[in-house]
Amino acid sequence: MAMKIRLTRMGSKKRPFYRVVALESTTRRDGRPVEYLGHYNPMVEPNEIALDMEKIEKWLEKGAEPSSTVRSLLKKAGK
Repeated sequence: MAMKIRLTRMGSKKRPFYRVVALESTTRRDGRPVEYLGHYNPMVEPNEIALDMEKIEKWLEKGAEPSSTVRSLLKKAGK
């Protein structure tokens, strides 16, 4: 079971926000996640990034791979 940490899209048309979730790599983008890890809102200035770093570190220790977008969000959040 290969796990990924990636974004799932929420919000209405042309007003997106994203949840950072842990899910299996074969699951579709908006499929049911294993765990919610935070959220990202690019529609406000400055961009709102709220991440639960303890949960993310737990998943990274278990071998979950972050997507490239989540990796850049982690850098912006100070990890």
